[in-house]
Amino acid sequence: MRAVAAQAQAVAGEPPVVGCWISAGWSRGLTVDPSRGWVDEAPEPDGIGGLVSVLVARRHRWDKVSVCGYLADVYCLGVKNALGPDIKSEVELSHYVPEYFAAHSDGWQVAPIELAADLVFGSVEYARKLGFEPHVDFAPAAGHLGAWEGPSAITFGKDGKPFYLSGPYDNPRRVMETLQRTVGPSADVDFVIGQAG
Repeated sequence: MRAVAAQAQAVAGEPPVVGCWISAGWSRGLTVDPSRGWVDEAPEPDGIGGLVSVLVARRHRWDKVSVCGYLADVYCLGVKNALGPDIKSEVELSHYVPEYFAAHSDGWQVAPIELAADLVFGSVEYARKLGFEPHVDFAPAAGHLGAWEGPSAITFGKDGKPFYLSGPYDNPRRVMETLQRTVGPSADVDFVIGQAG
């Protein structure tokens, strides 16, 4: 079955996926179409959630993989950071995965590439409606997620509405001004300043 999937990807012009991982707890505050069968392996909700890390590795050559990572704010800002593509050996990748997810207290889980694409591209689409563009490093890394047509099977925002959790590199005033302009000054937007790492 894996050989058939790899062959289908090769025909489509995309290198085969070697691995795809996502931070456990990814679904906190989101509504997900149950027909997709995507399961969040995190324990019971603990904390606010909203920041999801995704890592995708595709075959580069027989002994190398090409790796891209994404940090998505699924409640408001979309892709806050992206890295890659970086070329690594499979041994390097096995050490890199736990390092990449070290900041997530719930750890990480293996995920289908479709979930990764829906989360990342869907968060970008949601953020654009709120007036925010993805991080500039997203463009070179986007191709690792494959083609995405949308719409997303995920309802973004915390419980369906924008929730801004300020990070260390954000400009909170500008973010709130953008939200007031795009969703209205009296819109139902929650925010926490100075909490996200």
